[in-house]
Amino acid sequence: MEVRSDNLPLKNSDDLSNLTGEGVVIDIGTGDGRFVSAAAKANPNKFFIGIDANVKPLEKRSMKATRKPSKSGLPNVLFVQASVEDLPAELANSADEIHIHFPWGSLLKTVATGDESILRSLRQVAVEGCLLEIVIGLDPERDHAEIERLNISSISPEFIQDELASRYSEAGFELVEYRMLSNEEWSTIETSWARRLSVNEKRIVVLLVFEAV
Repeated sequence: MEVRSDNLPLKNSDDLSNLTGEGVVIDIGTGDGRFVSAAAKANPNKFFIGIDANVKPLEKRSMKATRKPSKSGLPNVLFVQASVEDLPAELANSADEIHIHFPWGSLLKTVATGDESILRSLRQVAVEGCLLEIVIGLDPERDHAEIERLNISSISPEFIQDELASRYSEAGFELVEYRMLSNEEWSTIETSWARRLSVNEKRIVVLLVFEAV
């Protein structure tokens, strides 16, 4: 697997085949890469790819990952600059897991409204049986302007069951689980956003899990 990025260092693709024995995990909208780094340390036989359109927050973690393992390097990590609207073709049929945690902006609109064209792009990245895990967190008061701007109608159980699930199904993902997460649950997710937002107990956080079919 080789993915080109002009901003972030990449590992030699010839070295990747021995690192994917337990699957490939893609984190979209990875931010500063905290989730990828923590999960890669805990799962050395999985290969983790963090994707974000903004490379600035990733620079330190990306450089650290290229160090030798004896110096806290992570040979099973790759960071890629790309948007969800334009995922690298080299990633087609590669992901056993896809994670999207606390998306914002266009990525939030995609997952919360079920944008079929972009969901189909995600499906092209996924192998059959790939699990797509999404965690959406919104505060109806504080995030009112963004919710209105993105035209997000709801993330209620009724909306998920009656409308959102069918949109994902049309793109090749079947809903297998959804539930509201308690503050104690979502605040422990290994992302910087979860840590920053954890003081807000009014935030509604929904876990969605789909399977690629």
